[in-house]
Amino acid sequence: MNQQQVNFLKNEVVFHLKHLAPDAKGSWGKMNGQQMVEHMAEMLKVANGRIHHNALPDKEKMAKAYAWLMTDKPFRENTINPLLPEEPNPTEYNTMQQAIEAVQKEMDHFFEVFETTPGLKIENPIFGNLNFEEQVQLMYKHFQHHLKQFGLINS
Repeated sequence: MNQQQVNFLKNEVVFHLKHLAPDAKGSWGKMNGQQMVEHMAEMLKVANGRIHHNALPDKEKMAKAYAWLMTDKPFRENTINPLLPEEPNPTEYNTMQQAIEAVQKEMDHFFEVFETTPGLKIENPIFGNLNFEEQVQLMYKHFQHHLKQFGLINS
């Protein structure tokens, strides 16, 4: 297990998000600050098992995506998620604070689910069935990508 990644998710993500304006524009992409925060809450819901999307049907692409996931390579700017609409979803929460609280709630649930069920694997629709360490790798890469997008961390 990569303890540095776990510590980043548990202790740094929400700290950085609190420094983001809801209408902030990223260096790339179409989402504003609050849309990105809400996007991350939704991705955490996939990682912690609260929501389920059907896996992409192409198992060869999934195997390639998984192989990439397990590298140190970051997400590229403007990476396309085939499960998301072309235009960002409208915001669900009335305030940025509520959106950040949703990220914290889903992050806490993520760690709780895996702590109470050792060996658990939860399906990710793009990368396949992932155990705790693999989910941490994905969440770490994904948060790094979006925090860099909005200038909240350096490369």
